[in-house]
Amino acid sequence: MRRLLLGAQIRMKSAYELAMERLQKTSPSLSLTEEQKKELAELDSKYQAKIAEKELFLKDQIRKAQTEGKVDDIDSLQKQLASAVSRFQEECEAAKEKLRANFAKL
Repeated sequence: MRRLLLGAQIRMKSAYELAMERLQKTSPSLSLTEEQKKELAELDSKYQAKIAEKELFLKDQIRKAQTEGKVDDIDSLQKQLASAVSRFQEECEAAKEKLRANFAKL
């Protein structure tokens, strides 16, 4: 087991510390600049706007279907909304991963 020298004392590293060291060796963490963080935040904001726009449109359609008593349409629209939100979230994560990969190359 590895030991860490602290002044005159020697202390054993915890399993967590050892695991974090190994993780850093295999895939070092990427520290982002303020500009890079801003780019990621803008991407989040862009996709949140897309989600909000889709939610507004489909929820309005759902309300109309409810007032007209179209139960089949309601289910279909709710599934469409869930699918759209999920798709936008996946697209956002993929775009952020692509950005992070570009950051790592710099």
